[in-house]
Amino acid sequence: MATLRIRSKGPAVKRLQKLLKARGFDPGGIDGVFGAGTEAAVLAFQRSEGLLADGIVGPRTAGMLARKKPGSLASALDQATPAVVSAMFPHTPLGNIKRNLPYVLAALKKSKLHDRMMILMALATIRAETESFEPIAEGRSRFNTSPNGHPFDLYDNRRDLGNRGKPDGERYRGRGYVQLTGRFNYGKYGKMIGLGNRLVREPELASDPKVAGELLAAFLEPQERRIKEALTKSDYAGARRIVNGGTHGIDRFTDAFLIGAGLIT
Repeated sequence: MATLRIRSKGPAVKRLQKLLKARGFDPGGIDGVFGAGTEAAVLAFQRSEGLLADGIVGPRTAGMLARKKPGSLASALDQATPAVVSAMFPHTPLGNIKRNLPYVLAALKKSKLHDRMMILMALATIRAETESFEPIAEGRSRFNTSPNGHPFDLYDNRRDLGNRGKPDGERYRGRGYVQLTGRFNYGKYGKMIGLGNRLVREPELASDPKVAGELLAAFLEPQERRIKEALTKSDYAGARRIVNGGTHGIDRFTDAFLIGAGLIT
């Protein structure tokens, strides 16, 4: 079944309406028109089955309706071309995008975050964090370095980051596309992407383009459902908080997401 949504028409919608009614979710008519009644029935079915309630019938919803194994979400990776991403990053050199985008897309594919919404989320996150589209290391600021202290001394004893004193603050400062920070996170996410404890021993690897792409995907994958629930409501600040813990870069994030949403279908 092709992806169906509000204003879809035709035999596929009629089949959908019959399936909904058979499962106890009356769309209000079997007329082949995906209107408000059909959308409400789809939303109710999705909530009943623990699916993302977005009112769109894609492979997962269609599979559950037909009592089959849910299908995989359609990949939109081929639409995330350097030209499209350049439009989402209007102040970024195209060369940076061409050099680093393949690593990001490969990581999203590996983590099965290849549908439109998660691609947009990943790219908008990069714009919010590192608009140059390069995995970078955090610079010194009043938030990480005291007026008379050594670089990143305010991170040295951050127990919430798992740091154990000097030189952990500088050694495990923010790096990559999501600004991975702290000894604990270097250990946790290093293991998640298959590096074991190597990232703890060699924290500079977090700025390697391939590793940075995989770390980005590792941050997003466990939160996929929550992120999509926020984005379905156009709650861009909420989606940003899930990854960043705050709304740093929200203007860049929202701008990139909305530009991309008009280009990636």
